[in-house]
Amino acid sequence: MLTKEEITDWFKGLQDRICDSLEKADGGAHFEEDQWNRPGGGGGRSRVIRNGNVLEKGGVNFSAVWGKTPEAILKALKLKEADFYATGVSIVLHPINPMVPIIHMNVRYFEMTNGVYWFGGGIDLTPHYVDKADATHFHQRLKQVCDKHDLGYYAKFKSWADDYFFIKHRDETRGIGGIFFDHLKEGQQHSKDEIWSFVKDVGDTFVPIYTHFMTKNHDLAYGEQELQWQQLRRGRYVEFNLVLDKGTKFGLDTNGRIESILMSLPPLAGWEYNYQLVAGSKEAETQDLLIKGLDWTSHD
Repeated sequence: MLTKEEITDWFKGLQDRICDSLEKADGGAHFEEDQWNRPGGGGGRSRVIRNGNVLEKGGVNFSAVWGKTPEAILKALKLKEADFYATGVSIVLHPINPMVPIIHMNVRYFEMTNGVYWFGGGIDLTPHYVDKADATHFHQRLKQVCDKHDLGYYAKFKSWADDYFFIKHRDETRGIGGIFFDHLKEGQQHSKDEIWSFVKDVGDTFVPIYTHFMTKNHDLAYGEQELQWQQLRRGRYVEFNLVLDKGTKFGLDTNGRIESILMSLPPLAGWEYNYQLVAGSKEAETQDLLIKGLDWTSHD
């Protein structure tokens, strides 16, 4: 029978494997680790990489926290009172070169002492400049992972990502989406072990996906215009994480370590009053693609 201890140990190993692979792909920086304890129960390992050859800042966090479920979470999720246990790995990487995309991944498990449990997670990509071939590569890889487990997963979870990673006050998507899923649990179609196998495959696909973009794009030319646009796109990323992201809210509601919760933020971001795009520019082309419902599995 699958246990929370087995899940926790696998997540720890995933953090180790991803950090090792990213250090090798970057070739210029190493992760620094902070181990922390949560007063209410549990803790984690926060790992941050900075000022590398490819990565300007990145975080790969593992946590396993438990204890009394905060009232805010009980109300938000309409749960009956019981103690909780939550564990997972969360990643955000901000590259130096604007031609390399921002990436986010989270895989997680939540259970309560009354028997309630579920898995959640996903991967999404936020390019500063949308390259259609790169977008196709990204979504094809995710579709392959989904199709291995359920032919209906990709369409469902891709649509979920489009809706979740949407900046409502801007009427635009955060990036080109990906897959997002939550509250996955045993049902008529899949056992708990089968869902866990899917979550593990999502976690393991992170390294080949992102190291591909690191290797392919980090030497592409860019200048001051591209850097300014990168700052504005990072600003949008910050807005989503601080205003809308449920993971950020969960961390704050459970009194998590603030440095770990906010490690997803870039080192620098920008906001320009009443910024106007130049028609026909590559920035305008990217902005036009920040919409829901695009089929990225093929491109012209």
